[in-house]
Amino acid sequence: MFEYMNAGGIIMWMIAALSVVAVAVVIERSYFFYKASTNAEALEMAFGKAVANRNIEEAGKIVRSSNSSLHKIFFDVYAHWGIGYEDMKLLIEQLVRREVFRWEKHLYILELIGKIAPLLGLLGTVLGMSEMFQTLHVGNQISAGAVTGGIWKALFTTIAGLTVAIPTLLAHGLLSSRIDNEEETFNRAADFLIREHFSGNKQKNETK
Repeated sequence: MFEYMNAGGIIMWMIAALSVVAVAVVIERSYFFYKASTNAEALEMAFGKAVANRNIEEAGKIVRSSNSSLHKIFFDVYAHWGIGYEDMKLLIEQLVRREVFRWEKHLYILELIGKIAPLLGLLGTVLGMSEMFQTLHVGNQISAGAVTGGIWKALFTTIAGLTVAIPTLLAHGLLSSRIDNEEETFNRAADFLIREHFSGNKQKNETK
């Protein structure tokens, strides 16, 4: 393995470094997704019940019960529950954008690695081929073994680049799809909160 790494030169070590970064980002994002997720339906049901019963203390306990993204949104909405409808709508939109940004954090790195790795591999192949032909030209001796061996070593960087790029882009696609699903959950929760806030204020005004 180290023979091919050394044969590929600095390009191979750069591709290896990119693979380590990609794995680190995937692990970090996967852990974040796990910690930031929650059961949206259960949260909405519990919060809605507390609001309907005007149990402010219970609603506060519910929104503080987890550090998930939805709980953070619900907590900030709960903290500003008395504001007007338009202000509440604007606040919720800002909170949703904030959480989506947190979910998308570092994801661009995977996209960059997926694009850069194969290009580095191709560059390594071109440099390797150039070096091989230069060696053959200087030596004035050409053998089939020398040519095929040189080509194989030169192509190894392209193989390495594609080997890193393909799973990296696959991981980027899967994580992006997960974010799209979570963003849809945030938007449904936003609609729920706006309805609850509107109906709560309406009931409050009717009792006056």
